[in-house]
Amino acid sequence: MSSFAYFPHTGEDIRAMLERIGVKSLDELYSDVPEDCLFKGEYDLPEALSEQEVRNHFEALASRNVPLKVFVGQGAYDHYTPSVVPYILSRSEFLTAYTPYQCEISQGTLRYIFEYQSMICALTGLDVSNASLYDGPTAAAEAVMMAASAVRGKDKVLLSEGLLPQVRKVIETYASFHGVPLGYVPVMGGQTCPNCLRAALAAGDVAAIVVPQVNRLGIIEDHSGFAGLIHEGKGLMIEYCDPSALGVLRTPGEDGADIAVGDGQSLGIPLTYGGPYVGFMAVRSELLRKMPGRIVGQTTDREGRRSFVLTLQAREQHIRREKATSNICSNQSLMALFVTVYLSLMGPQGLQEVNELSSDAAHYLKDGLLSTGRFEDPNPGKPFLKEFALRPKGDAMKLHKALLDKGLFAALPSEEGFSLFCATEKRSREEIDELVKAVKEAEL
Repeated sequence: MSSFAYFPHTGEDIRAMLERIGVKSLDELYSDVPEDCLFKGEYDLPEALSEQEVRNHFEALASRNVPLKVFVGQGAYDHYTPSVVPYILSRSEFLTAYTPYQCEISQGTLRYIFEYQSMICALTGLDVSNASLYDGPTAAAEAVMMAASAVRGKDKVLLSEGLLPQVRKVIETYASFHGVPLGYVPVMGGQTCPNCLRAALAAGDVAAIVVPQVNRLGIIEDHSGFAGLIHEGKGLMIEYCDPSALGVLRTPGEDGADIAVGDGQSLGIPLTYGGPYVGFMAVRSELLRKMPGRIVGQTTDREGRRSFVLTLQAREQHIRREKATSNICSNQSLMALFVTVYLSLMGPQGLQEVNELSSDAAHYLKDGLLSTGRFEDPNPGKPFLKEFALRPKGDAMKLHKALLDKGLFAALPSEEGFSLFCATEKRSREEIDELVKAVKEAEL
């Protein structure tokens, strides 16, 4: 019998394991652990609680959370979640589904991944999508590694300084351990500088560029001519996108991008404490076999019925290590299902309406904030959708903290000391007026 009620290993199991590895006891197994790191006291565990007492305990803990009205974006957006989405996700065939290696018993999972891929291709205007990745920054880093591998004779990658800070940092971490040199293209006048890009490409050593469709200041960038510049040197263009905004903006395909990446969280996934997120990646067909992760394909069975299979798996677990394009593991499949259900419910018209309502709210908020006389517009006339930056006439962090004290998550300080704001379709006119009033009353 086991010494612990919930451990499956019997005494005989433990003896067999110790004998196999050549030690005589569990104490000897842990002999390398310093004595001062070993806990020798009694565990201070509370008495057992009834079910009702446990519920009361956690409700009391939850009541200590202070709900905030969210007026910040920066890659995580407070969009509305239709109530039917979590209901569908909670069905056991979805919630308990795992990696669909056996296609004959995984048709439901394979189908929704296929539908997800199809919708991502429709949003991005590109040919192929994989079965999703961890999050947007991870997807961007994987795209950089893929581009450096796909372009022969060049390995340098240029990053726009308009990318979200978390995206740049994850790419930098990946690149440092893969030996991929990075360069940076500055933002001038609220836009990734095309002349600076042209100068950086002149050396002829650039494999790819990464630019944001909507940059960290909320400005919709104009990438006209960018693809031509990088393609002249046989390099690739990677565009980082907000997929919700793709319902109304030019697609990466129309911009001439070879790879589109981003985070699907803006497609109705609720904001929580650090997740969950879901990265997407779509590419032109020539890069199909360089994509990381998995791709689900459609076929027919021997009776001619429509069916789905895992078509490609490019990580090193499945193929020879030296041939693998990536070592990234499981995709965020449950969140890919979330995105699929959300998009199928919203449709093109619903997604357009989400963006129109968000844009109206954001422009109303910006006008109200400027009317307080406490801000200047650092980029007047630049187009934005739901997110924007203002230059405060005072301390940006002090303003941010003052608003937090009033239950408003807003005016997030940027790298330049700007105050960052965002408004989605969830923010009412009354809430926006409340924020503007709080700004007027804040001591800077």
